[in-house]
Order: sequence, then C-alpha cells, then structure tokens
Amino acid sequence: MTEIPGQYPYSRGISADPGVWTMGQYAGFGTARETNVRFRSLIDQGLTGFSVALDLPTQMGLDSDNALSRGEVGKVGVAIDSLADIEILMDQIPLERISQVRTTANSISYIWVAMFQALAAKRGVNPNEFGIFVQNDVLKEYIARGTQIFPPATGLKLSVDVMEHIARDIPKWVSLAMSGYHIRESGSNAIQEIAFTFANARAYLDECVRRGISIDSVAPTLFTFLSSNMDFMPEIAKFRAARRVWARLMRETYGAKDPRSEQLRIFVFTAGSSLTAQQPLNNVVRTSIEAMAAALGGVQTMHVCAYDEALGVPTEQAATLALRTQQIVAFETGVTTMVDPLGGSYVLEALTDDIERQVLDEMAVIERRGGALACIESGYFQSALGDSAYEYSKSVDSGERAVIGVNRFTSPASPFEVFALDPASEAEQVANLQGVRASRDDATVRAALEDLDAAARADENVVPACVTAVSAYATVGEIVDVLRAVYGRWQPTNMF
Repeated sequence: MTEIPGQYPYSRGISADPGVWTMGQYAGFGTARETNVRFRSLIDQGLTGFSVALDLPTQMGLDSDNALSRGEVGKVGVAIDSLADIEILMDQIPLERISQVRTTANSISYIWVAMFQALAAKRGVNPNEFGIFVQNDVLKEYIARGTQIFPPATGLKLSVDVMEHIARDIPKWVSLAMSGYHIRESGSNAIQEIAFTFANARAYLDECVRRGISIDSVAPTLFTFLSSNMDFMPEIAKFRAARRVWARLMRETYGAKDPRSEQLRIFVFTAGSSLTAQQPLNNVVRTSIEAMAAALGGVQTMHVCAYDEALGVPTEQAATLALRTQQIVAFETGVTTMVDPLGGSYVLEALTDDIERQVLDEMAVIERRGGALACIESGYFQSALGDSAYEYSKSVDSGERAVIGVNRFTSPASPFEVFALDPASEAEQVANLQGVRASRDDATVRAALEDLDAAARADENVVPACVTAVSAYATVGEIVDVLRAVYGRWQPTNMF
C-alpha cells in the first residue's frame, strides 16, 4: 500500500498517530437530578464525555405538563423543560473537565445550544473552554426517527442557524453530527447509511455556502455519527470508505483549503438494533465485536450499548460494563498502538473500494433526484429504507442470517433485572416546571418571546433570540410554540 495514514484521502485514518478515542456513554432518564447522579457516577468510573438522552416530549418541543406528554415524561431520556433543568443536570460537573457533552437534540438543537451558552454565562465560563456536541441533523428525523416538528425546509433552516451561530461565536463546539446511525437503525444497509448521510450533509453545507459561510469555517468542526454492526470486516471497511468519500467531496465539490475540512471525524455507537431481548447477556459479546470493529476502523469517539437496552433504560451495572468494554478494547488489546492495523489486507482493501464505489453511485442517484430535501419530500429515502428493512427481516425470519438466541440456539426466557423508572418522577418534573414558571419574571419572558417571534418572521438567525429567552427561563414548549406559529408544523404526505 502506498497510502499513508493522516494523508489525503484519509481512508487509513485522519492522523498518523495512534491514540484512544473519546469514551462516552448515552444516558438519561427521569428528572435532571436523577440523571445527574448517573453521569457523576460514570465520570468517576473514567468517562471523558457523555451523551444526554432526552425524553420524547423534550425532543418534540413539548413541556412536561403538556397533555401530549403524559406517560412519556422521563421515560426514554431525561426531561428538560428549561434552563433550570440544565443547571441541575450539570450540577457539580465542571464543564471544563468534559471533552464532549452530546445530545440527540435535532428539532430543538437551537434551544439546546442556547441552554448551554446561557449556563456558561451564568457560571462565568467561556463556552469555548468546554465541548458541546450537538447532533442538529434534523433531516434524518424525517427519514428515520420521527421527532420532526416543522416542515423539512424550516427544519433545514433552523439547523443551519445553529451551524452559523456556532461558526461565528463558539467555534470549538460541534455544530452538526451527520447522523447515519439512525438511518442504519431504521433498516438501511451500510451503503445507504453513508450515502443518505452525506446527501443530508450536502444540503446543510449548500445552505451554509448560500449564506456566505466559508466551508473551512464549518467543516473542520463536524462529525459523522455512524453505527458499528455485526458484519465485522465490512464495517471496518465502511469507516475507511466514508473518510475517503468525504475527503474527495470536500476537495472536489466544495473546494476546501483547510486539510481539517477533509478529515472526517467519526462518532460511533454500537448497533442497538443488534441487541436482543432474548438471552440479553449475549449482547455483551455483540457489543464487544462491534466496538473492536470501530477501533480497527479508526474512529474518534465511541459509545458501547449496554446489554440490557433491548429491555429498557440500562441499569447502572450494565452501563458500567459497557464502559469497561471500551476500556478493555482500548487498553488491553494493543489495537491503539498502531494506525489502521488491518490496512493492506486484500479483503479489507477490496471491501473499502467496493463500498466507496457503491456509495458514490447512490449519492449520484440522490443528486439526480434533486438532493436530500427533494428525496425527503418525495418519500424516496423512506421507501428505500422500508425495502431494505424488509429484506433484512426476511433473512432473519428465514434463518439465512443467524441471530443466536432468536433463530438459533434458543432457550426458554428467564427472569432478568430491568431498570424501573420511579413512577413519582413525572409528577416531580411537572411540579418543578410549575415552580420555575411561578418564580421567573413574566414580563422579561414575554419580551424575550416577542423578540424571538420577530426574529423568526424577519427570517433572521433565531439562536441569539433563543439565548435571551432561555436565560429568562422560557420553556422548551413556549419557545417551540412561538416558532410553530410562524413556520407551521410538519404534515405527513402520501409518500408512495
């Protein structure tokens, strides 16, 4: 092989120096106080970054006391209604000690950024002294997750508002994590995972360019968020091919001059969809294999799923073991002492070339169809995912694809400890929210929300107005209600 790690097109890695990725875990449940306890425990165990799981009402821009939130508050993540919750969530956690605070915020990314900027101001900390990693990839919500709030064009506009604001004021923060993970979890194959993700990225970057934002002021901060699945060698090749495709896209399509723009940083979750509720301890083996594939693929950040996630929110024991899995791979196997240790393998190089070719072919199809936004509005992405998911399901049902404990080597189910959310959490969260509303200055909140309304109607960047509103303790639901009155709401279309 003639290609050198750390050099264009970076298929062998974005750096010539081996090293250990940022280790993070995805956690959040109940109230901000309950989640704070879990995060502090994980930090004591050696965590260097963490991902905040938000409950569905928060992700959908609903306050905890909204009638639509009933029964979902704190269930699949932590409930965040206002800056007061962020203050509790980060209590006794020094911001400057954390390399990354990540979140699934997509449809409310502008609020999440505003909350941490406001928190930094209240603590007297320069926001560039710590790392915020906001996912902010709303386009994949319409394809794969379903927490979209506004019409697709508006969602795109608000995501680019965040990118513009961060590039201008907080350049250390990650303003976009191009998310293939959820696309893969919804049934895509590896080719679609990369092609759909980069097509979405092009939509964001094209809008940045239209606004006059330099590619080299945005691209160096970006991550892509990918899955590591059980197809061991193809997954390693996928990470290598993704770096190569991205580097060429930045150089040949966008004319990037800064080499950092060409260097794709990859954040990996092991595949939640590979976990089984049957024989859940088998998931420890699955996630270990997936973590090794990510390590050999040269990723920059990793999260390992807990073995009990197919049953519910991870228990503390399972979350700790997931972190230990990363630590064992990093510090006991020796894989971090070299870059691209499988480089030169005939199988790996052939897979890398083949995946690159197929990704480029699929990206060309998307461009001919008008790009990512047009493919969302026409239903092309959703239809393709449905077809791929169906084919995968058929292969499992027929036994062609083995899933141990599910279609091979099955055994009767046995009792298993499952995390249980305190049923009093929802009532506590609602009471806390009502307390915030009773204690804040209503006139200041009204004025801030009126300024937000004016910024939206003038087609301005809404993030600065959100910072003001959040600082006054306006709630997530109040902010989204203002924007919904201006932009309208997403309505499903007949895609097929």
